[in-house]
Amino acid sequence: MGLEFIHRTLRTTAVVLLIWIPFGFYYFGFFDMLAVLSGGVWGMLNLLLVTALVRAAVRPGGADIPATVTFGVLKVLLYVAGYFLLTVPQFDALYCVAGFTLLLVVILLKMVARSLLHLNSQPHGGGRVEGTA
Repeated sequence: MGLEFIHRTLRTTAVVLLIWIPFGFYYFGFFDMLAVLSGGVWGMLNLLLVTALVRAAVRPGGADIPATVTFGVLKVLLYVAGYFLLTVPQFDALYCVAGFTLLLVVILLKMVARSLLHLNSQPHGGGRVEGTA
């Protein structure tokens, strides 16, 4: 598993949010659904920034200091925005937290599905490279 798993997770989370929108507006109301949607988008942005920060900081040729600092500052600003998102008077904090954790639920369900379908198993032959002992 590499970065492709993260990109697939982000796409799946976006699709789940888009499917959830009409049902959420109908069953929960405008502001509650907007809180879930905002929390979900915040979680997706957080994962994107974490990925970019790690890729900039951990490189074979050494860390890219300007990019690392930039992504670090953006992460701090994102956490400040998350705090203000939780303090919006029209949003219930429970719905914001539900949006924040939606990404984690998608990751958990994808990992369970991969495990049950045995998609993480080694290739046939035990992963041995020919010509080795």
